[in-house]
Amino acid sequence: MSTKSTPSISLHGKAYHLPKQPTVVVCIDGFDPEYLQAGIDDGILPNMAAFLKNGFHQTAHCAMPSLTNPNNLSIITGAPTSVHGVSGNYYLDKETGKEHMIVDDSMMRGTTILAKLADAGVRVAAITAKDKLRRIIQHGLSPEKGSICFSAQCANECTEGEHGIQDVERWLGQAAPAQYSGQLSLFVLDAGLKLLREERADLFYLTLSDYIQHKHTPGSREANEFMKAIDTRLGDFVKSGAVVAVTGDHGMSDKSDEKGSPNVVFLEDILHSKWPGCGARVICPISDPFVKHHGALGGFVRVHLTEKSALAEMITDCRRIPGVEVALTGEEAASMYEMPLDREGDMVVISTKDFVVGGRREEHDLSQLGGHRLRSHGGLSEQQIPLLRSTSVEPKDVYSTKTWRNFDIFDLVLNY
Repeated sequence: MSTKSTPSISLHGKAYHLPKQPTVVVCIDGFDPEYLQAGIDDGILPNMAAFLKNGFHQTAHCAMPSLTNPNNLSIITGAPTSVHGVSGNYYLDKETGKEHMIVDDSMMRGTTILAKLADAGVRVAAITAKDKLRRIIQHGLSPEKGSICFSAQCANECTEGEHGIQDVERWLGQAAPAQYSGQLSLFVLDAGLKLLREERADLFYLTLSDYIQHKHTPGSREANEFMKAIDTRLGDFVKSGAVVAVTGDHGMSDKSDEKGSPNVVFLEDILHSKWPGCGARVICPISDPFVKHHGALGGFVRVHLTEKSALAEMITDCRRIPGVEVALTGEEAASMYEMPLDREGDMVVISTKDFVVGGRREEHDLSQLGGHRLRSHGGLSEQQIPLLRSTSVEPKDVYSTKTWRNFDIFDLVLNY
């Protein structure tokens, strides 16, 4: 560990030293360990292979549910969702009964490591693939603090006043990519690399899209090409003088049967069929503006009830449904998975690795899968993700004495 005299900031009971050299944190969306292993086995990830050999590598766990918004916020706050308050991409407001998409930082509690570092004079660059995530991560960052924050999706709309940079397409020499493309993620890395080489930031948070992982299995040509392109850019960051740390927001699982048809539990249909007066509303927190590749179907749902007298019976019955791994009261789930209790449903249902769980059949459009097998996330089976650093850590016993989470990545890259 660095000496206690090192300047630092603190958040949620943890101290983080200010970076001594350019520091790059990359969140590969949908970074299941199988993508790393397949790439290593195929010899196409020389830089990540070097991280494993000469740096740091552990298989860590993400926060629950294993979704994008909760885990990106956990990563940049260093805490589970019970602390920062965002436990989904989509939620039902229990007071108003209205459903909402989370597209900014208004539901977040507290602040972020990025904001605290910016307040301490660190020049922060935070670049996202998706703009809805940019508006969350930008919390506490402003051009007045020397911060740069923008998305690949809306790179053509950047202004100095809001994003700390303008004319991004001309500056980078690339047009803003299609939102459903692997290039959306590579644009993020290319922009971060150019900012590093121009010495315009000290600390970078670069978070990607899981479009490729939703469509293509580990070891496939498309997945390998994508991972190889990421690996090349990680090597470029190291060659440009940065210490690099990499993790994922969640893993990814195949959710289809042998014939390629999606394995889906339409839970709201089941509940209304057996308990027509319960007023059950199933909320799929995986829902976001990018639903084309998963049809708003994931491994975790919340159930809100207007009539709760049959809750215990419902939970017992849900546990018997093929494809269901866990059914708990909201209170039990919040305690077990470190989620905010006041924003929990009456019941939480989590699917098995090869299933997804949804609401009503009519709500989920899977026609846009385009012949691809359904691959998704959200459950316990997608919690494992790699955690890498380009350089080794001290003390060595930290490998075996610490249980690593993806939201330990700033601790890993700044403190060891």
